[in-house]
Formats: sequence, structure tokens, C-alpha cells
Amino acid sequence: MKAAGARRVTMQDVARLASVSTKTVSNVLNGHPKATEETRKRVLEAVDLLGYRINVAARNLRQGKTGQISLALPELKNPYFAELADLVLEEAKSYGFKVLIQQTNFDRDAEVAILEGAQALGVDGVIFSPLLLTQADLRLFHVDFPVVLLGEAVFDVGLDHVTMSNVEAARAATEHLLAAGKSRIALIGASPEELRGASGLRLRGYKEALAARGIPVDEALIVGEDRWHRDKGSDAVETLLSRGTHFDGVVALNDLLAFGAIHALKRNGLSVPGDVAVIGFDDTEAAQYTMPSLSSVNPGRTEIAKLSVKLLAERIEAASTDPDLPPRFIAAPFTVMTRDTSAVLTPVG
Repeated sequence: MKAAGARRVTMQDVARLASVSTKTVSNVLNGHPKATEETRKRVLEAVDLLGYRINVAARNLRQGKTGQISLALPELKNPYFAELADLVLEEAKSYGFKVLIQQTNFDRDAEVAILEGAQALGVDGVIFSPLLLTQADLRLFHVDFPVVLLGEAVFDVGLDHVTMSNVEAARAATEHLLAAGKSRIALIGASPEELRGASGLRLRGYKEALAARGIPVDEALIVGEDRWHRDKGSDAVETLLSRGTHFDGVVALNDLLAFGAIHALKRNGLSVPGDVAVIGFDDTEAAQYTMPSLSSVNPGRTEIAKLSVKLLAERIEAASTDPDLPPRFIAAPFTVMTRDTSAVLTPVG
């Protein structure tokens, strides 16, 4: 707490401490794309150390902006989206943005409303992860406010797009189980009729990994689920077992499906990874703390959050300075996180 009569910290104070100009400090605090990452970090450290508080309302009034952006996600009870939202909130703070979070709950009308109602909400731009809108909805994306797309559901709409390396990551996850000696690998969560969304792309990666080993695809090992929740993962394993389908590995298309699969395997007296090795996708925090800990693909969630806010900030800035800035498409890097559910067991003695 400042003592009575203490001098208010100014932008000049921040500039002196960070060894930059006041213009540079202004650029960083306004999310200007010309500020380098190193400079931005130095300025923000000085801001935190001095306790400098920008008058956001005055700045936005001068620029004709609200200083608020929207983050629209399918569901927050899915840990991946909840953790992504947390990262976006933190990153947006460094740009001076407040974030309005909206949940579409797998409702097409709610997704349409995101694009049709953004201006009424008074936001400067939207980070949007649609699941049900498709190429047939191209006209909806012709909006006059900045949008950064997340995910895979919409393509070729002329907007900035940050996504995962779904095919490559699913192939790597499948290759990981193959390298552990598993040869009958089930895939949980795939929808064969979906070609361009996350499900279809990850299915392609799975098939590519099998093909590279000369292993034919057995459709009996592929179990589609409409929602990627724990109960669906459990149901998928019960379906495989009830059919008498032999499998020694499971690639689950997200961690929740993997958690449900492990629950069902143990309930049926099967050990993990001894009888069946399991790998998930998303590398949510809970993956590290299950028993056994879950192997999973980290799809670059931190990078996705940083990139989506960065691109949106640049697009908001470009709305008045460079409206013809071409759309950017970026696929975040992924990492296969190996843990207990896919560990290769070493015989004792």
C-alpha cells in the first residue's frame, strides 16, 4: 500500500527502469506487434516491480476500443479448455485486455451467436473455437471485427487460425505404443465420417502409424464417441470387451476418454500397462497425478494461448493501420509425454 502523498508511478519511471523509451513502453502496453518478446518481458517486469497501473479506460477511449476481448470455447468442464482459458486470461493481461469467456456447449446456434453478437457485447475481437460450423457457413465469418480461430472445424475462411498438429501428434502417439511392443491398438473417440475435424485428423495419424509398420487397419479396433468424456471412454472399452475384440493398447483422443478407459480396464481385471498400454491426448494437469500416471500428447496448449492472444492483438492494431494484413495459419508444436500407462515393463530376474 502506498503511503499518503506518495508520488504516482509514471510511464517515464517504467521506461527508465526498463532502459527503453516511453514510446516503447506505450507500444508494449498497447500490444503493438513491433515490440520484441525480450523488450516486452523487460517492460512488463518493470511494470510489476514499480506497481505501475495504466489508465485503461482513458487509453481505450482515445483509441475507440473497449480493451475487452471474448474467448468462446465449447465447454469449460473439459480440463483442456479450462486450462486453455486460464492461459489465455494470463496472456491477455500482459496486453492489457480483459477477457469475456463464453461457452457454446456443442450448440450450433450458440456458435452462430458468437459471430453475430460480438459487437453487441462491446469486445474488440474474438478468440473462437467452433465445433459445429463448417465450410457451408463461410458467410458467417465475414465480420468486421478481428477473429482468431482455434481448432480444426473451420477452414479457408480468411481468418487467423491457431491449431494443433493433429495428424502428426496422433501418429506419434500410436508409434509410441508400437515401439512399446503393442500391436493391437484400439482408437477411442474417432468418428470415421469426420474427415477435417480433430477426430478425423487424429484418425488419419493413427492409420499412418499402422501403415508405416505394415499393420492393416482393423475397423473393429476403432470406437467412435460423440462426446469425449470419461463415461464415453469407459463405454468404449466395455464395447471392445463385449465384442471379444483383442487389444493390447489404447490411443484415446483426449485425456478424459483415457481416464474412462483405464477405469473400465481395471474394473474388468486388466492391468495398465501390462495387459493394455494407454495414451491420451491434451496432457491436462490431472494426467500427471492419476495412478498410474497417464502418458499423453501435449499439443502445445501454452503456445496456442500465447499465439492466439498475440495474433488477435496484432489484428486489433492492424484494423486501423494495416487492414489488409493477410491471414496467418499456425500449428503449434507437440510433445509426447511418456508416463506409467505406457511404460515398457522389464521382467524381474
